[in-house]
Amino acid sequence: MDRKLYTYFRSSAAWRVRIALAYKGLDYEAVPIHLLRDGGQQRSTDYLALNPQGRVPALLDDGVVLTQSLAICEYLEERYPTPALLPADLLGRARVRSLAQLIACDIHPLNNLIVLQYLKGTLGQSQETADEWYRHWIRQGFAALEQELVRLGSERYCVGDSVTLADLCLVPQVFNAHRFKVDMASYPRIAAIDAHLSSLPAFSQTHPSKQADAE
Repeated sequence: MDRKLYTYFRSSAAWRVRIALAYKGLDYEAVPIHLLRDGGQQRSTDYLALNPQGRVPALLDDGVVLTQSLAICEYLEERYPTPALLPADLLGRARVRSLAQLIACDIHPLNNLIVLQYLKGTLGQSQETADEWYRHWIRQGFAALEQELVRLGSERYCVGDSVTLADLCLVPQVFNAHRFKVDMASYPRIAAIDAHLSSLPAFSQTHPSKQADAE
């Protein structure tokens, strides 16, 4: 097989790419990179040679290494355009990208493992403080996301009537919200869309609990 995905079972970014690959029916070899074991396997010399940023995911496709989950998903969309993850119309694509970036660029980076480790390690904050930090940024982001989804009107997908790049970002972020005990009662539209998407094979089969490196 010429396609490898360097992944971690609980990584939101890696999960986005796993969903994209599953949705498009693309086979790949999963290469687990444990972000906590051995001081963080993403910091190993071998992995840094592959991805100098030391993050997951990384996709090796036909000898070419790609990093950053949204860029990887758009690459897969352009190379393997069906089934599509972006609408055919210009406005639809812009809306999908806007929602995807709201999650992947505004919510997720503030809650990434490297940020939490800095809060607890370098800044000496308690686990309780770090957890509240995590919940704060999810609540703030979800408040805006909920309004956007209500305005767009769909109750099964973020945009339109099929899976898009925005949905790939939403489900992993809701999973994180549940992990950190965020009360989802204030976000009924997000919860409804997540419930529908989570029943689809591309999402359920790539769930963290289904991964070979799951703990």
